[in-house]
Amino acid sequence: MPSREIVEAFAKHLEDGDFVGAIERFYAADAATYENQAEPMVGRDRLAAKERGVLAAFKEVQAVRIGPSLIAGDNVATRWTFAFTNAEGVTRTLEEIAWQTWRGDELIEERFFYDPKQLAR
Repeated sequence: MPSREIVEAFAKHLEDGDFVGAIERFYAADAATYENQAEPMVGRDRLAAKERGVLAAFKEVQAVRIGPSLIAGDNVATRWTFAFTNAEGVTRTLEEIAWQTWRGDELIEERFFYDPKQLAR
């Protein structure tokens, strides 16, 4: 079960825009992420590389946590809003729920639930 301090430190990395650092610091080497129930991407190094690619595609990405992260045993649920600003200055926002499974202080699985139509607006 992750401590509240670890969950808060993870969230602070995202809120500070250190998305790759959050992966490198908190994800287990064999961590997996799922985007809206798609096939998982597995491995911290692959996840960090994918995140670098996402960040390179935008001028700015901002994360804002909505309310507290909820911790129940090894599971953490957090509601987020992400703002993606492209090179032309157009910003699209995405609200999602991140459902995490932790092994102690290591994140081993993360599932993102969101409506992809949000990005088309």
